[in-house]
Amino acid sequence: MGRYEEILDAAGRLFSERGYHATSVREIARQLDLQGGSLYAHIDSKEEVLFQIVERAAHRFSEVVQNLPEGDARVRVCAFVRGHLRVIVEELPYATVFFHEWKFLSEPYKDRVRRLRDAYETALKELIEEGVREGVFRVEDPDLAAKFVLGALNWVYQWYRPGGRLGPEELARGFCPLVLGALGGGEG
Repeated sequence: MGRYEEILDAAGRLFSERGYHATSVREIARQLDLQGGSLYAHIDSKEEVLFQIVERAAHRFSEVVQNLPEGDARVRVCAFVRGHLRVIVEELPYATVFFHEWKFLSEPYKDRVRRLRDAYETALKELIEEGVREGVFRVEDPDLAAKFVLGALNWVYQWYRPGGRLGPEELARGFCPLVLGALGGGEG
């Protein structure tokens, strides 16, 4: 792992534990046994580090949509759920920062993140619309349904603990029937 990646990982852990504003550049440097000022040889600003962490998480979530399998909407929604939860579990500090700290970015960083987030939500809405057209989902408002599903999935970062009784597959096995039921699509 290169020094920049180490900086992102250290900052991701600190931002997720303490918050962006409560973490100083000096604390990030200390995690890496660097002097505070020498960290700037590797980064332009603390905000740039925040943006890189948030953008990385956003791209990992986008990959979920890009890698959905063929099949009916139930299969695809379960793959979406599984992939979304896997990103949260595998990238817990980055996902935490993505969900909670992105709002501290300035424009145009915030706008770039908003566009990625909105595209992801739109992809899920379109997947739900596809299921309605196929007759496997029964929802009146696919946009509201997508927000509901993402709200349930996104909250996992608050309570998930690595090494606990639920890994990503167990989470997906539990969440898929709940999501499909909420969409009126029965079990997957």
